[in-house]
Amino acid sequence: MLGANIILESLKKEKVEYIFGYPGGQVIPIFDALYDYDNFKFILPRHEQGGIHMADGYARVSGKVGVVLVTSGPGATNIITGIATAYMDSIPLVCITGQVSTALIGNDAFQESDITGITRPITKHNFLVKDVKDLALTIKKAFYIARTGRPGPVLIDIPIDVQKSSCNFVYPEEIDIASYRPNYDGNLKQIKKAADLINKSKKPIFYAGGGVISSGATQILLKILEKASIPVATTLMGLGAIEKNHKLNLGMIGMHGMCFANFAMQEADLVIAIGTRFDDRVTGKVSTFAKGSKNIIHIDIDPSTISKIIDASVPVVGDVKIVLEELINYIEENDHSDWLEKINIWKEKFPLIYKKDDILRPEYIIEEIAKISKGEDIIATDVGQHQMWAAQYSYFKYPRSFITSGGLGTMGFGFPASIGAYLGSKKPVWCITGDGSFQMNLQELSTAFIHNIPVKIIIIDNGFLGMVRQWQEILYKKRYSETKLIGNPDFVKLAESYNIKAMRIDKKSDVSSAIKEANEYSGPILIDFIVEPEENVFPFVPAGNSIDDIMRGVEK
Repeated sequence: MLGANIILESLKKEKVEYIFGYPGGQVIPIFDALYDYDNFKFILPRHEQGGIHMADGYARVSGKVGVVLVTSGPGATNIITGIATAYMDSIPLVCITGQVSTALIGNDAFQESDITGITRPITKHNFLVKDVKDLALTIKKAFYIARTGRPGPVLIDIPIDVQKSSCNFVYPEEIDIASYRPNYDGNLKQIKKAADLINKSKKPIFYAGGGVISSGATQILLKILEKASIPVATTLMGLGAIEKNHKLNLGMIGMHGMCFANFAMQEADLVIAIGTRFDDRVTGKVSTFAKGSKNIIHIDIDPSTISKIIDASVPVVGDVKIVLEELINYIEENDHSDWLEKINIWKEKFPLIYKKDDILRPEYIIEEIAKISKGEDIIATDVGQHQMWAAQYSYFKYPRSFITSGGLGTMGFGFPASIGAYLGSKKPVWCITGDGSFQMNLQELSTAFIHNIPVKIIIIDNGFLGMVRQWQEILYKKRYSETKLIGNPDFVKLAESYNIKAMRIDKKSDVSSAIKEANEYSGPILIDFIVEPEENVFPFVPAGNSIDDIMRGVEK
């Protein structure tokens, strides 16, 4: 079998549904073989970066491995931002890149790039396949590595002569990599030690990250929370792990988190961190983070994250779900009523607020979307102020319902990711984006139209690169250097030129009806909301400050 067919047969064995990619000179043999295959739905974006963000969005909502296929040189380098995005957020991808013939590697051949060298720091692992006999085993390894342990992107670089060569096709049923054996179970002695600390604690708090969702641990976490009556705060990536309105859910913590969540973290006498890496947007000033805590329990499948930033007194290396399923056996029932009452007082005293008037404000738009979606839909965002408003005001009912670039903070991610998210879930998807972010991958309007992806594109149009402008206003005396977006297109006409329905809203009174119309529309639709240009995201903890040093913004 030709190498090109081995690639596709291997993907078939892995039960791949969608391939997101773009053809080019060094992958023509694969695309020629693809011509005769009907096992996959191929999604052709209008830019390789759009394609990898689609694969990423697909992986986030489905829990499956997203697959990307692009050519060498610029095709490969165009997916680097997407690889880094997935790597930072632990998203499983297999990226297949074409490469020049093995005899030409290192000779600066046309459209050659050392993509394995370039991506080594931002992939979980990568491969350069020089012999067709290694191809099937390499693909098996790539999928295994991408989806196991702490998930992440894996790249396979395949020279064109390997694609054209042939050998017998044998796809391994099992895989064993001696140098890669993630620990799933957790040390029982450490688990019992953690349980003992939890049982004795007077003011404990769980701190849950994206690992809770990727491991499928949300239900067992809820059982522990309710059994021991312990509150939980989540990271941006952990939103949806616990239903927003659950009495023990404090919501998001950190720079733009809830005031009461930050206060609870600072006063807790025990922090149980699960599936999270103590990102700087959560910890703020590291030396004052969780300053009331006597002990920190850290449960994570990646040993490199433990005690990397915050010293863990009880480290547990293992899969979050498996560890929690063991931990619950040693957790005693409790009520922590005094602790919860204090938190409830903070909730009443320091609620999430914004100015309620007749001006069209972004927070109001997100609230109206939440009323209609009722937590049943997928929310995908780009990066910036709108991302934080979406995190604060959306209603999250289920895991894998919030799709956003957390670690890398990639503008241009949200819209293509929302296309992939729809394909991976077949649920309604609201893409909340900004006028800056949307322009970075707006060409994917074509992809949305061609495949009739019913994504609802909500542009929070404030005429600025909003988050940078906010920092310039608060921290740099309103010196707005290159953050005002002069020359924005007419987004309505732009969408209509792609045959996509669109409307512009500039009055608060029209918001509800516009969102209702978008919700009922069966195809892709864009709404350009012209909002207050200098609205700021609050709460806000300036970078480097302690997380209880909070700017609250407007008062009641």
